[in-house]
Amino acid sequence: MSSNSETTPATLADPTPKPQAPSGVAAIETTDLWRIYHLGSLEVAALQGVNLRIEQGSFVALKGRSGSGKTTLLNCIGGLDQPSKGEIRILGQEIGGWSERKLTEWRRTQVGFIFQSFGLMPSLSAYENVELILRIAGVKGKERHKRSVDALDLVGLTPWMDHRPFEMSGGQQQRVAIARSLVNEPKLILADEPTGELDSTTAGEILTLFKSIVRERHMTFLMVTHDSLVDEYVDEVLLLRDGQVASSLDAEPEAD
Repeated sequence: MSSNSETTPATLADPTPKPQAPSGVAAIETTDLWRIYHLGSLEVAALQGVNLRIEQGSFVALKGRSGSGKTTLLNCIGGLDQPSKGEIRILGQEIGGWSERKLTEWRRTQVGFIFQSFGLMPSLSAYENVELILRIAGVKGKERHKRSVDALDLVGLTPWMDHRPFEMSGGQQQRVAIARSLVNEPKLILADEPTGELDSTTAGEILTLFKSIVRERHMTFLMVTHDSLVDEYVDEVLLLRDGQVASSLDAEPEAD
């Protein structure tokens, strides 16, 4: 699907970021991280001792063949899955021992998620899809409205805020998903194949937007992807092979 005459995103000047962790503290750090799944009598190690460090304010792509453990690692970092052993520290906080209630609250306020499938509510407008996140978080009405409009303006979708997903292009729907991920002003954005459903022109527009957000809001952005286009936008490309971080690289041919 193409982007179809989308407006230019608003400037990110004068952001109001949340307090950051002290300088020198990594945004994401894992130590000897394992995730083992039990399938009957079989054990499948999706992650095998992952040691990873991503600095604050970095835009990082995580690549690897299908089955290499990319999405599993992303889910563990986001608290959506629990590692079998090892440590995960986000901005210096060890999240491994947290209760599901604490993880849920942390995700609502500190982490933004973007997925390939967009994940929008089809019966809601772009504005309502974004505002819903703030309703769940208990944000008051006037503040909800302001932040929702600001987030949609940031991604260039103010003229489409009353449109439902089926009335929008793929690129526009992904922008709504991005606005939704940003509306709580998170410190960390986790994205799983965010350009997977987009044509190359629209994907380039989305990646440019990601890069601007990282630079101007000092957010940390970790993106699982197969898209070779990302290499020219990110600060670092990490390769995951057989459940382990194999190297940093500029690009490597991949196959499913």
